[in-house]
Amino acid sequence: MAKKILFINQEIVPYVPDSDLSLMGKALPQAILEKGHEIRTFMPKWGTINERRGQLHEVIRLSGMNLIIDDTDHPLIIKVATIVQTRIQVYFIDNEDYFSKRQMIQNEAGEEYADNGERAVFFARGVLETVKKLRWIPDIIHVQGWMGAVVPLYIKTAYREEPSFASTKVVTSLFPNTLSSELGSNFKACVDFRDANAEVLKAYKDAFDFNELSKMAIDYSDGIIAAHKDVSPELMKYAKSKNIPTLDYPGEDFAAAYEEFYDKI
Repeated sequence: MAKKILFINQEIVPYVPDSDLSLMGKALPQAILEKGHEIRTFMPKWGTINERRGQLHEVIRLSGMNLIIDDTDHPLIIKVATIVQTRIQVYFIDNEDYFSKRQMIQNEAGEEYADNGERAVFFARGVLETVKKLRWIPDIIHVQGWMGAVVPLYIKTAYREEPSFASTKVVTSLFPNTLSSELGSNFKACVDFRDANAEVLKAYKDAFDFNELSKMAIDYSDGIIAAHKDVSPELMKYAKSKNIPTLDYPGEDFAAAYEEFYDKI
């Protein structure tokens, strides 16, 4: 049976140079689309993306909202482009302070941005608010990359009564750690939104690093996939201890295994 699947990606080829994560960001939506499912795909509009070469353009009817994070307003800008070879449309979450004037995870000196956690919160809320505007109700949300790791928490708490997400299942793909720093001392304050409040977040350490963020994503997901052969065994063990359906790394021929996993959850 055909499903509506929302892919929330940190990186996608050709907008981001080849990496295991960016290659999967392109390959998985393409494979699922070819199997007859309806998809939508989102990623951040990193400052390294050449808008002219990628033929990005702003979607005025979706832009213009302000998201309040840690008591500060941040304008949400939505852009869109199409991957020519696959005809897959990609929506980009943009903001002048968080994305368009910056590189990805690190600055020009190779230092990770101190507000990466705040950027992840903006990205997560930006995606979910835009999907609501699209009036498109996904059966499954599939998160790939730590930049989208706040989404499972929000779907099960802050957005749980939204008609767009009331029956949505969340799948998180785990990849090897690409973060060396913590996500900022104010990360919990930035996450705080509606029912994603201090009471919910007290279960986690104040020092949010990659592992802590991954555990939070696992706790609020309906399924966990090891999307790489070098995924942390500790995190997969943690997921299995929570009695969450898991899929061990299926290898390069992943499409059938993923589709079967979607049916399972």
